[in-house]
Amino acid sequence: MTGAYALVLHGGAGVLADHGYPEQIAHMRKLAELGKSMLASGESALDTVTEIVRQLEASGLYVAGKGASPNKAGRYELDAAIMTGHDRKAGAVAALTGFVSPVHAARAVMETTPHVMLAGRGADAFAMQLNLERVDSVNDYYTPAAAPDDRAMATGTVGCVALDRAGNLVAATSTGGTLNKMEGRIGDCPVIGSGTWADNQVAISCTGQGEYFLRTATAKDVAARMAYGGLDLAAACQASIDEVGALGGEGGLIAVDRQGNIAQPFNSPGMKRAVVHADGTITVDID
Repeated sequence: MTGAYALVLHGGAGVLADHGYPEQIAHMRKLAELGKSMLASGESALDTVTEIVRQLEASGLYVAGKGASPNKAGRYELDAAIMTGHDRKAGAVAALTGFVSPVHAARAVMETTPHVMLAGRGADAFAMQLNLERVDSVNDYYTPAAAPDDRAMATGTVGCVALDRAGNLVAATSTGGTLNKMEGRIGDCPVIGSGTWADNQVAISCTGQGEYFLRTATAKDVAARMAYGGLDLAAACQASIDEVGALGGEGGLIAVDRQGNIAQPFNSPGMKRAVVHADGTITVDID
């Protein structure tokens, strides 16, 4: 395994001008260093992406996992998805309640069932059957990370995409969903092709106002623009975000291709992200 590797992670589209986000910046840099170490040592993109997203969920710093906010019914319904590019296997959970790591549940769907997505009570029962780590007390565990936000559809998501030294591409995304969402609302994050996608050319994780990403199948749209339109990664990603914007939506995405090229376009007021470039350098940005 002597090939190039690269990784991008995000902590969600949308930043507030009066917030410096020092904790998130430091945390994303730490995770980028971890991802670099894992990939450099030959660990798989699948294991690396899973661990990065798990730690993003567990941190309580983003609107996902521990940092999720309740919906209008006061319930914490979380979504996640993961996809491996070389075989296009995928797993997802939607409206999962009471479990610490939605991305672990999504990976378990991919690896242990014939299905791609489990939702609601079925997702909960599946996670319970596998003895995945449960939240002891909803009131004590969750520490909503969302700052006051007057956007009509405030957002929060985490995700990671990686290319490993064996040439494998993987994408994963996890979210607590748009703030103050209706009970049962599912956004783009767990929908393969909208919020999450990986094939043998590119891996993508989206973040933003999920309804618009669902309507444009944004993640798959990037891959299609590359495969059928001949666009390079940067052009394909920008065109897909432009289409979200043309419908009135905002957000962004992170992507890596099989050459280790990186793209991170967004039309929202900032996007929290960190990059391990193919040359080994790390960059962290919020705007």
